[in-house]
Amino acid sequence: MDLVLRTFVVFVGLLVLTRVIGRRELSSLQPFDLMLLIILGDAVQQGLTQDDYSVTGSFLVIGTFAVLQVTVSWIGFRFPRARPVLEGSPIIVVQDGQVIERNLKRERLTISEIAEEARQQQIAHLADVKWAVLETNGKISFITNSTP
Repeated sequence: MDLVLRTFVVFVGLLVLTRVIGRRELSSLQPFDLMLLIILGDAVQQGLTQDDYSVTGSFLVIGTFAVLQVTVSWIGFRFPRARPVLEGSPIIVVQDGQVIERNLKRERLTISEIAEEARQQQIAHLADVKWAVLETNGKISFITNSTP
């Protein structure tokens, strides 16, 4: 029972941590970020299992994580009002070619990061963008102005 309780606490902690870190940081991992994730995984494993290296303990932790993940997913599906808390909401960062500074600050994004993302999608200038939306997965979707 101790393993299940620790798994629950770590799961909730990781859920909160990923919401606090922000979607953009999680979508673009740099080499240092990858190393931190590996170290975090090892630290989480030690916190979950402590001195229990049994196969039963491992399956108990993995099963608890799986059940919690399915539960969170089901709650987001079943209760639409919980979805923004659990998964976040898309955020408009550019509207009619104008950058929305307030939303950039909120998500810790710079104009140059948005311009870089636009260039990767063959958009030369932000003035050509009708909408740029930071999606819940951290990617930026662009809708360009249509030319008649």
